Amino acid sequence: MKKHTYNTGVIGNCAYIAHVEKNTNINWMCWPRFDDSFVFGSLLDDEKGGSFSLLPPTDSYQSKQYYVENTNILCTEISYSEGSYRITDFAPRFYQYERYYKPLMLVRKIERLSGNPQIKATCKPMAAYGEKKLQRIQGSNHLKFFGLEDELRLNTNISFSYLLEYQPFVLNETKYLVLTYGTPLEAPLESTAEDFLSKTINYWRTWVKRTSIGNFYQAEVIRSALVLKIHQYEDTGAIIASSTTSLPESPGAGRNWDYRYCWLRDTFYTLNAFNNIGHFEELDKYFHYIANITLKSHDRLQPLYSVSGQTDLVERTLELKGYMGENTPVRVGNQAYEHIQNDVYGQVLVSLLPVYADKRFILSERIESRKMIYQILESIDSTMDEKDAGLWEFRDSSQYHCYTYLFHWAGTCAALNIARELGDKEMAQKALQLRERSIAKLEECYDSDRGVYTQAVGSPNLDASTLQLILMNYLDPSSEKARKHLENLEADLKSENGLFYRYKHQDDFGVPETTFLICAFWYVETLAAVGRVDDAIENFESLMQYSNHLGLLSEDVDAASGSQWGNFPQTYSHVGLVNAAYRIAKKLDRPNFL
Repeated sequence: MKKHTYNTGVIGNCAYIAHVEKNTNINWMCWPRFDDSFVFGSLLDDEKGGSFSLLPPTDSYQSKQYYVENTNILCTEISYSEGSYRITDFAPRFYQYERYYKPLMLVRKIERLSGNPQIKATCKPMAAYGEKKLQRIQGSNHLKFFGLEDELRLNTNISFSYLLEYQPFVLNETKYLVLTYGTPLEAPLESTAEDFLSKTINYWRTWVKRTSIGNFYQAEVIRSALVLKIHQYEDTGAIIASSTTSLPESPGAGRNWDYRYCWLRDTFYTLNAFNNIGHFEELDKYFHYIANITLKSHDRLQPLYSVSGQTDLVERTLELKGYMGENTPVRVGNQAYEHIQNDVYGQVLVSLLPVYADKRFILSERIESRKMIYQILESIDSTMDEKDAGLWEFRDSSQYHCYTYLFHWAGTCAALNIARELGDKEMAQKALQLRERSIAKLEECYDSDRGVYTQAVGSPNLDASTLQLILMNYLDPSSEKARKHLENLEADLKSENGLFYRYKHQDDFGVPETTFLICAFWYVETLAAVGRVDDAIENFESLMQYSNHLGLLSEDVDAASGSQWGNFPQTYSHVGLVNAAYRIAKKLDRPNFL
């Protein structure tokens, strides 16, 4: 079976993300927000998706891609019989006028490397998920595209005769294409593009230098951290699961979901990763996002929200071909917003704990969230005896999930610590009472005959999410109970090559065909936690083979072929890498670079 990988890189600036194929095409880019319609979307339809490519006039060429070291700036080099050239793609981001400059601007720089290469530039943006072509009008030194809510403009020093007629031209000097939305580029093209490139390189390298990363697989952790950073929508602080929709979990399975939203559960793990590498700013911004959501919620928290905190994420299907021309349905919106997933309350409390434990937050920021803590504790109280869809978002079944009760327990432990920080005895008493109830529910999930915690109360099925019982220290990692629990999960859910299934029983769409990559990283973390450090390192190194040519990770991996599937790149998977590397590095406990 041929191994499938996603042959794209991503660039972004915390306002948007663009996917660049090895063939130079921008095959996915949504403007003005992560969850808006694509402007380029050939990833899901090669006709309705439009294109933005810079190709030689032949199909016989070689391509290689790489990132400018320690940045989110991507280079694609094309070589063929007549010569070679390099495209540098980036989304400007740097500090200016006491704030971050992060425009809806895509900059493409084309440089000749050898020979006399010819290039055909094609720029065909679309609107309304491919249902609407944009009207193109030529200006004095730019093209305007009309049909979106705001103006799309392409500034370039490429001859418009070649550009309008899609004719190849000889690359005898450096060319630039700057695509903007809303605010056009008014400054000189060449000098501005070079200035923005220099400042953006400096921004990312400074950001990396401010991380605290050990020497265990340092390059991979840096790349994962850079990927995670551009998945935060800085305007609100929300962190999305992925920038794509409807990339299938396995070919033809119909498990095609829109992940361009903020899952409260995912964000907890993501913030933990940022904390592990010493980045505070992302946590601060997310705190304000979650405070806005929680304090406006009068009933219950949803599992996910839009980047602006919007609640109604109505799921619908689009008339598009789907990934590779055959993977339908193509969905936008996500019906999971209607689900009952009660672990979110504990996730939020655990996410908020650093606000009280970390003294970089000032006193007023802690006190103002007291009402929010009480509100979430009340929600845990009212949902304690309620079945839910669980973290895997089962659509047609509900159970008393072990994972949900684990985060009731973890959340109430966090609330107990917060109450102590605040000197709030009433809050402490409430948290303590709920913690004891959570423990009782968790123990109902324990199968004493096998020595394992199952997916839910009364269920025989095992679930990789229960690895978190050890990682969250509900089970003492050095205990016999933890050892036996881990052995049961290994025997049931681990593949021969170290990958891990979420579960193996049939769900709403049949039996899962691929493994979930975050589960494999959870397994690595658990191995390290229980003291099996050599096994943890061996399995971690094995997982490195499942990235693409740029070190980017997908959501799912086929255990037989090693193929990448699911939405891409997936923050969950990169979070797993960062946290697993951190856990191993702590166990090794050796000075850097020795």
